[in-house]
Amino acid sequence: MSSHTKSFKVPFWAQILAGLVLGVLLGWLARSQDVSWLVTTLEKVGDTFIGLLKLAVAPLVFFAILVSITNLRKVNNAARLASRTLLWFMITSLIAVSIGLIIGLVTNPGAGTGLTPKDGAKPESTGSWIDFLTGIIPTDVITPFTQLNVLQIVFMAAVAGIAALQLGEKAQPILTLSESVLSLLQKALWWVIRLAPIGTIGLIGYAIATYGWDLIGKYATFTADIYVGCLIVLFGVYPTLLATVAKVNPIQFFKGAWPAIQLAFVSRSSVGTMPLTQKVTERLGVPKEYASFAVPFGATTKMDGCAAIYPAIAAIFVAQIFDIQLGVGDYLLIAFVSVVGSAATAGLTGATVMLTLTLSTLGLPMEGVGLLLAIDPILDMIRTATNVAGQALIPVLVSAREKLLDRDAYATADGSSLDDPFDTEPRDKAEPVPATA
Repeated sequence: MSSHTKSFKVPFWAQILAGLVLGVLLGWLARSQDVSWLVTTLEKVGDTFIGLLKLAVAPLVFFAILVSITNLRKVNNAARLASRTLLWFMITSLIAVSIGLIIGLVTNPGAGTGLTPKDGAKPESTGSWIDFLTGIIPTDVITPFTQLNVLQIVFMAAVAGIAALQLGEKAQPILTLSESVLSLLQKALWWVIRLAPIGTIGLIGYAIATYGWDLIGKYATFTADIYVGCLIVLFGVYPTLLATVAKVNPIQFFKGAWPAIQLAFVSRSSVGTMPLTQKVTERLGVPKEYASFAVPFGATTKMDGCAAIYPAIAAIFVAQIFDIQLGVGDYLLIAFVSVVGSAATAGLTGATVMLTLTLSTLGLPMEGVGLLLAIDPILDMIRTATNVAGQALIPVLVSAREKLLDRDAYATADGSSLDDPFDTEPRDKAEPVPATA
């Protein structure tokens, strides 16, 4: 009976796809027929799903970073692995921002939109290098958790992790507790992730019902630029690096990483997807001790979509709307901000902080942010999917280069069978399959 039932189980990716289709249909119905209660319902469903993801973000980030740093003691050449990871983060970010700049310069996304500077509005809060640097260090230990300041949480977790390494055996009880809490959070978050198909209906449906296709039409070139740029990185740059640097089959990477990529597309949260990203990365043959460092580190700092492609094209878009000419120096500044300042995005939905940081560095009007906020949810889906793919890619590259990658595990990784990645029960205790049909 159990094997018969299991054979009819709908794969998770198919559930997500069904949610996308149903969300689009319901959103179109709500907008075309002006069904206000349906719009409200879709909004509440989507907000509830994102709220549940965010509920776990603060403690998840803290314990994941703390445990990941202390896990490095189990890895040979930990400093070398950490430096290589950071180096590849920077290399891929530089490639991504270069692609974004080329696309923006070729397509002129701000031309012919009908938008004017009057259509923009200054955001309530903006990012600057001073705010970014001074905002890393918290003034107390409570506020970062209540206000969900991920950068400050990362700072405290890093300090705690390094201190634990220095203390050695004295810190072992804290480390054991931290690992248990992290496992608990990951298990609870998986229950939220299983609600993703329902959350998808609300998020996509509300976006269509609220913004409709007219808005996308007005931003058609800009929207296409972001999607094309992300897709080039996803299915052009990443496979090339896998084939040439890691010398592995790129198609196999996407087979293994697809559950995390599709969840990122729906949830628009790198941090919310982080536990699943780590599990698929481990299934791709990356050693657990290294993956538990590289993936949390990447989920808060590695943002090829939000911090490289998007701000590059957005800066060109805003400059064209405000009729400001950008020079070679400005483009170099965009590349610098993308490579160095990507931690400002903090792995949450939206890339407003990174955009304001870029605009302020270039001296562009902050009203440009207001021009892009309406279209942001639609863009954030592909941006986050690109982010998460990159967060899984780099550990594979580094592991392969350092000869740590389990190539047999990589060759057999199959994301479609990922039912509960946080199930720690031994598989041999499962119900035996009958010998005969």
